[in-house]
Amino acid sequence: MAITGVKGFNDILPGEVEKWQHIEAAARRVFELYGFAEIRIPILEKTELFCRSIGDATDIVEKEMYSFVDKGENAVTMRPEGTASVMRAFIEHKLYATDPVAKLYYMGPMFRYERPQKGRYRQFHQIGAEVTGVTDPKVDAQVLTMLCHFFAELGLTEPTLQINSLGCPECRPVYRKALKDFLRARIDRLCDDCKRRFETNPLRALDCKSTGCKEATIGAPSVLDHLCAGCDAHFAAVRGYLESVGTTYAINPRMVRGLDYYTRTTFELVTGLLGAQSAVAAGGRYDGLISDLGGPQLPGIGFAMGVERVALLLAEKEFKKRPDLFIAALGEPAQAEAFRLMTGLQRRGVSVEIDYEGKSLKSQMRRSDKFKARFTLIIGEDELAKGRGALKNMDAGTQEEVSFAVEEIGERVV
Repeated sequence: MAITGVKGFNDILPGEVEKWQHIEAAARRVFELYGFAEIRIPILEKTELFCRSIGDATDIVEKEMYSFVDKGENAVTMRPEGTASVMRAFIEHKLYATDPVAKLYYMGPMFRYERPQKGRYRQFHQIGAEVTGVTDPKVDAQVLTMLCHFFAELGLTEPTLQINSLGCPECRPVYRKALKDFLRARIDRLCDDCKRRFETNPLRALDCKSTGCKEATIGAPSVLDHLCAGCDAHFAAVRGYLESVGTTYAINPRMVRGLDYYTRTTFELVTGLLGAQSAVAAGGRYDGLISDLGGPQLPGIGFAMGVERVALLLAEKEFKKRPDLFIAALGEPAQAEAFRLMTGLQRRGVSVEIDYEGKSLKSQMRRSDKFKARFTLIIGEDELAKGRGALKNMDAGTQEEVSFAVEEIGERVV
């Protein structure tokens, strides 16, 4: 019986992986324009990190984390998200001692045990970015503008930006009480998860997908009506800066994030093209997280996007790389010459494919078409005798003779 992959852990095959490389390259290109540097974080962390940062009452910690005790009796977890790990590294290596303002981005796999569905898997991949040390609302607007710039770089206009404010430790408790008072009379209509979270995380009822919860929260008080003066002014300034640079947005007062560390600005990029999985990227401000993890009292803001979901939005686009040249060689002497040319050209940065099985010219030309090679060089006995081969431009349908000099062929095909 053949061994198959673990459910929810997907292979990314040639033909699809080029799309991922395109997404990753666009992220690096755009993020570095805005002054971000890459950080690479480990997959395995101490379980305590996520319990302290994400919150014990979240779905991630309660139900979704891949946690176990290792051979050294240490409680460890495969990272379910990236922000906590980046902040742990920021604190542990005292990056704040050099400069408290850090701009960092990361990419890689995350792990959560949940029901696999379109755009959501147990091993999934995120690209994220974090800024520390700045409370100024300009940085909120810059992070949001950079995220929108990234999607524009990919040629995607469908994800739209939604923003909200969740307030701060001063004003959020007042809102939580108002919301709990509202929900208490409707608690029988909430789903089991929202009933269980009523005392610890009542805000989650606002973005629950359950029909009962959607109906029960109609008319619920808005967090925006309960912001303190500082949070209200901060949110107004963020909106003003976004408008000043032409970054379009919509306010979604029902937006809450599933992680406990968010404060003030929160946001999502949403699309109607992926069914229930509408959020392609999401994030927010987390001004208390760094100190909660044992670091200095520094603010932060960041986001993460799901690479699988971004790839789905690019489904109609072709990213598979075309070789520059295919060499069709007939007979062993020609095959030896083809191998010499291929190696020399590859060393010059030319992408080359050859036939390894000595097939007919017709079969080799079909293989060149399959690769969608830009050029095909034909070498047979006559060409070897003359020291010149037939170079076909597959796109233009033209043909010329060239010598078997690596330099000449390289100049023609690049």
